[in-house]
Amino acid sequence: MGVATQVIGLIASLSFLIITHELGHFTFAKIFKTRVDQFYLFFNPGFSLIRFKRFNGKNHFSFFSGRPPKEWEDHPESTEWGLGWLPLGGYCAINGMVDETTKASDLDDEIHDWEFRAKPAWQRFFIIIGGVLVNFLSAIIIYIALCFNYGREYIPLENAKYGLEFSEEMQHAGFQNGDKILLVNDYKPQTLSDFANDILLEDVKTVTVLRNDTQKVIRIPKTLPRKIVGAGTNTAFCNYRIPFVVDSVLPGNPAAKAGLQRGDSLVGVRFTLAQATDSTEAQVKDSSVFCFFDFKRIFSDNKNKPVEIAYYRDDSLCHSTVNLDSLGNMGVSYKLPYEFFGSVTEEYGFFQSIPKGISMGFQTLGDYVKQFKIVFTKEGSTQLGSFLTIGSIFPKVWDWERFWNMTALLGIILAFMNIIPIPALDGGYILFILVEMVTGRKPSDKFLGIANTIGFILLILLMVYALGLDFHRFIFK
Repeated sequence: MGVATQVIGLIASLSFLIITHELGHFTFAKIFKTRVDQFYLFFNPGFSLIRFKRFNGKNHFSFFSGRPPKEWEDHPESTEWGLGWLPLGGYCAINGMVDETTKASDLDDEIHDWEFRAKPAWQRFFIIIGGVLVNFLSAIIIYIALCFNYGREYIPLENAKYGLEFSEEMQHAGFQNGDKILLVNDYKPQTLSDFANDILLEDVKTVTVLRNDTQKVIRIPKTLPRKIVGAGTNTAFCNYRIPFVVDSVLPGNPAAKAGLQRGDSLVGVRFTLAQATDSTEAQVKDSSVFCFFDFKRIFSDNKNKPVEIAYYRDDSLCHSTVNLDSLGNMGVSYKLPYEFFGSVTEEYGFFQSIPKGISMGFQTLGDYVKQFKIVFTKEGSTQLGSFLTIGSIFPKVWDWERFWNMTALLGIILAFMNIIPIPALDGGYILFILVEMVTGRKPSDKFLGIANTIGFILLILLMVYALGLDFHRFIFK
């Protein structure tokens, strides 16, 4: 059910974003009395799952049809609503507009008042920008609702009494596992997320840490963010350092067979470095460790091998031999950081939620814009992802709070990506309209058609590249 839940979450989130985006175009088109020929969730090459159109005071439906019924053509003023079968997007086909649904050659020589091309530039500007605007406003509304319903729960970074665990790239920059973060430049980060964002997105020159009761100042190299992104690891580059305490044992897994129980606290492991031969004895190593990540590294190096675990149960030291599986797992879930460090929840009333939600929306947009200084680097280009990467971010167990958080984030990403001035995206149309407003000269429909075709091809190539990277990660991870 885990992967299925992720797929459902991804499709539900993207469906919401597609509908709200296209409704933005639709709403402004109707405000300016422009006809909308079709409004579709998902693409429908070849046939549609559902078609719906209202005319003569009645609702008319068509199912699994390649073309709409002939009589529907007699009512072009009414919008055809539909559900396609290819869940890669959606569209709002505005009459008289050259886009992915209409070629310049498809337009009549005579320009009618209800057509997009007949409208003044300022009206066409709002029709196009409506999708981006509604996506961003939807994200802000979601953030407001999340603040009001859930508040903001976080672990204060100062509560991390065992310090942090750092990736290889962070350790090369001077950090050591167990360091406690005191200052970033001259600023005290409140949460782990604040610290991570600072390292990746801000111009951090120094980080002051507490290491073995001594303050150390680490000078951050400018190349660190790019190295972190280029590493391409699936785990965070910094995390809370926590003990390995069993929260639950999965039935039938190695830990269950070894007799481990909920609440067992792991403190050591014995494993074989080298097997015995005719001339040598087996080399065995004992490690006294307590951190979850230390165990994880040892387990990863001993896949499909037995290891002896030392753990405390009710103040008694116990030992069990666990046969790790092919992934180096023993089949337990572990207690999470908030169970050791505690969390703080900031609650917001209705009127407090509004400015907080707006602030979260603009901060998220700002952070995403800053990320582009990394995306347009050699390291960043190798970390692009398709819908497979996006889907993997959704939780494997349904969680409404995380679902709406992800949807708000994706809404802001969709808004920003669409405003980029690339033909075939909303930003391309907006660029041409702005040029028209300044110069007074409107690009020809033929030019727009060629530009959109080129832009569409570039987008398809980018999607194929991102999908190829995802498959490469999946095969060679």
